[in-house]
Amino acid sequence: MNADRLPSVAPEVTATLVENLSPRLRKRLDAAVTKLGARTTRRDGDTVTIEVDDETELRLHAPGGVVATTDAITCGCLLAPACVHRAAAACAAPAADLAPELVDRPTAEVPDPAPVTDPAPTPALDSASSPEVASPEQRAAADALWSAGAAVLEAGVDGAGAVTQSALLRAAHTARLRQLPRASGAALSVVTLLRAARAGDPSYRTADLVTALAELLGTAHRVGTSSGAELAAVRGRARRPYSPDGSLRLYGLFTEPVVTDSGHGGVRTWVAGSDGRLFTVGDVAPGGVGRALGVADRAVRLGDSALTHRELGRAGLAVAGATVSPDGRLGAGKGVKAVTARGAAWTEPPLAALWETPPSEQAARALRSTSRYADPDGGGSDLLFLDVELLGAVRESGGSCLLARCAGGVPVRLTVADDDPALAHRDNVTLLAAAPGTRLRIIGRLVPAPHPRLTLLACSHPSGEGTIDLGFDRLRRADLPDPTAPVHPAPPRPGGTDAHSPLYLLERRVEQTVPAGRAALGMLGDVTAETRRIRRAGLPTAAGLLTALCASAARRDRDLFGRLLPADTDGFATYWLAAARYTAAVAESLCSAAWEPTREGVR
Repeated sequence: MNADRLPSVAPEVTATLVENLSPRLRKRLDAAVTKLGARTTRRDGDTVTIEVDDETELRLHAPGGVVATTDAITCGCLLAPACVHRAAAACAAPAADLAPELVDRPTAEVPDPAPVTDPAPTPALDSASSPEVASPEQRAAADALWSAGAAVLEAGVDGAGAVTQSALLRAAHTARLRQLPRASGAALSVVTLLRAARAGDPSYRTADLVTALAELLGTAHRVGTSSGAELAAVRGRARRPYSPDGSLRLYGLFTEPVVTDSGHGGVRTWVAGSDGRLFTVGDVAPGGVGRALGVADRAVRLGDSALTHRELGRAGLAVAGATVSPDGRLGAGKGVKAVTARGAAWTEPPLAALWETPPSEQAARALRSTSRYADPDGGGSDLLFLDVELLGAVRESGGSCLLARCAGGVPVRLTVADDDPALAHRDNVTLLAAAPGTRLRIIGRLVPAPHPRLTLLACSHPSGEGTIDLGFDRLRRADLPDPTAPVHPAPPRPGGTDAHSPLYLLERRVEQTVPAGRAALGMLGDVTAETRRIRRAGLPTAAGLLTALCASAARRDRDLFGRLLPADTDGFATYWLAAARYTAAVAESLCSAAWEPTREGVR
């Protein structure tokens, strides 16, 4: 049985079913989830049936694709409804996130955003001068999220089974009811990643779970310490707000395919306003890469325009009554009117101005939006607009990438945005790597790294005529200049602290905690040699964090009779969170510094 074939289950349903199990059945729950995963399923309308054995069937009724009540999961065994099968099915299915909108969902489905307000009611202030603070109920919900996240760190992936996950789901549901959608969403992300790790999903990365756990713990902690505008950002929004933006004259830039790990597919088309602001029009829904390829040639659902997404990426729009979300997504309410207009070449105003900003300033701006813990409503774009000269392919530990040189002599590594063979990314980058010396105008997405790095999304045609959407359009060898063009030697990798920083000594301890839990970190013993090396590199804070983290992991106090007391999970979680946030901040700082041109103009 593939979990993707099961309908999503509301978090409170899974939590309730697990909580209702007897202690004996809870011990058997993880084994039951694994056993159920080997059974076959069949779908009949809104009902999915799992064959528990030759005589027993388990049914999940999911109107609208979501199991919303405990009664919607029924089992035919003799112990039902108190059996372990119902809870196991809920734990095996994806966790539903009912409130937020789908990322880049079709614009026609965006509600008409006439005066937009956050659906989360805000308590009245005692006085106009007193900043708003979290309510006692919100603080209690945040404390529950903190405790559930700390329990995951204590147990590690191997120990964070269905019972630990259900505690997270219960805390996420309570946080949603208490108007804390950001923290609730972080908890659901942790559960999804835990399940992927325990199932051996090849797309799982420990770094993703580190980020999700740090976001969960950090957000839960800030609920009780924030006030005013900071508290509003910590709470987050249950729905993306769209605000009126008057009339806009938009110019197409490019269209990119969107394929997510959750099985969704579609496109996102980027356009720019006459003032240089960036906007997107998206259409993403369940369907994977096949849907992404098909939707690209469908009409954009925006006003009276008949342009397809790929056509919009090279044309223009005149929009009246436009509505825009904080992150630049265009709404398509009933009052929005749009008609096709003339586009602009990348070398013509107003688009040409996007390439005039120095790369270092563009990278700093992109880092503010790509930060692991950036405010979701902070806006901004992670795109960079560069004029580059291709230098050829460069081998790396994970394969090879395309090396280019941009303004100031900064070498930039250009990587494939998506390796799916159905998309054109890989073939196009391979062809470009065989044409050193070619000068191109490119658009890429910043990849935070100690060296300048982008995923390549679009470029000017090597002939100078038109542009290439690298995910959809396919270059041919005839499009490239003479392959005998002079090859430029790849510049050496940047030296100094940013290339050989011992920060990884702290980073690996932060990551090591996630799969193995606190106990594994507590058995490391003396880390004096590691902290000494970190201090010599000028990172005394990192050295102090490493010492405190390992000491907290190993600390186990005893009572007057010599018996071990429970471990201080809250204290350890605090040190781990500080270390995770610190390493992320230093990594972003090194990334920003790497984009600065050297005095000699080469790196």
